[in-house]
Amino acid sequence: MADFYQTLGVQRAATDDEIKKAYRKLAMQWHPDRNAGSFEAEEKFKEITEAYDVLRDRNKRAVYDRYGEAGLRGGGGFHHVDLSEALSIFMRDLGGFGFGELFNAAGRGGQENARTGADVRINVPLTLAEVATGIEKTITVKLLEACDRCAARGAEPGTELRTCPSCGGSGEVRRAQRSFFGQVISVAPCPSCSGEGQLIDSPCRKCRGEGRVREERQIEVTVPPGVATGQYMTLRGVGNAGPRGGARGDVLVVFEVADDPRFERDGEDLYTDVLATYPQLVLGADVEIPTVTGSVALRIPGGTQSGQVFKLRGRGLPRVNAGGVGDLHVRVQLWTPASVSAEEERLIRQLGELQTVPTERESRTFWSKVKESLGA
Repeated sequence: MADFYQTLGVQRAATDDEIKKAYRKLAMQWHPDRNAGSFEAEEKFKEITEAYDVLRDRNKRAVYDRYGEAGLRGGGGFHHVDLSEALSIFMRDLGGFGFGELFNAAGRGGQENARTGADVRINVPLTLAEVATGIEKTITVKLLEACDRCAARGAEPGTELRTCPSCGGSGEVRRAQRSFFGQVISVAPCPSCSGEGQLIDSPCRKCRGEGRVREERQIEVTVPPGVATGQYMTLRGVGNAGPRGGARGDVLVVFEVADDPRFERDGEDLYTDVLATYPQLVLGADVEIPTVTGSVALRIPGGTQSGQVFKLRGRGLPRVNAGGVGDLHVRVQLWTPASVSAEEERLIRQLGELQTVPTERESRTFWSKVKESLGA
């Protein structure tokens, strides 16, 4: 597993500017279009861009510094970048200069990206019980699908597409210009055909020339155990179809976990309260404790103080994309009845006469236990 700081050749204490400067230098050196499409250069370019994408983000960098690459995976927001993503990051970092503009990469210009369908975001509601075990979900979503009438061509069946006279079918127009990189070729989509390279004289009646129509589609989503609200997963190549046979975009699945009134959640650990009577606290008792998937018995020892916390190991939630399970923390609270019968009142008064007031030392011990149970 590579060290992102070593990949960029910077120290762990490097500033944002130092990281950016190191990335730009390496990116210019290893860009595929400066290395005749070399596979080695392409892999190196993806590697340094992936490192930069993590270290330039303060939140990702903090997680990486503490837990390494495994910690990024555990958050659900990390994956190895492919070449198109690496090139997009490179373009954004240069403030809008496209790699086709810089290196005259006509074979891999903006036309291809423009034909890729748009990504789709869907929210998946989950219960805490579903989070505890993981679940398979079937989601119905409306997506742009290739038109079956015209086979995604956009032209009415029986008619032909016409080569764009403005760009000669390339879908691009170019012009030479000078910049701080030297003389470069500026490449832009052809305005006459919108980068398609062809014109439609008779648009398809079903898709109106776009080559795709909106339809309902079912997507299978495998939700891993332990996810939390806001975490997401990316389903590659199952989003909207691109115009006129273009590649599909992605589907971004965002998880929304509903609150469970029985529990408070802190990562993979859960907290719950259980009420106990005074005799149960004094003499000890077995009480039933709710868990996410059922219940479990807890033995309260005699002399338990109200507010005391018991830890049930392995009764929490799984750690997402990692081994192990969190704990269930049970706070025992004294239950005070709102009203009592005459016989109960008599016995309580009798008990009050028999009991002595706690000493100062006993009071200090009590409050120490309370602070300890609350983690103070």
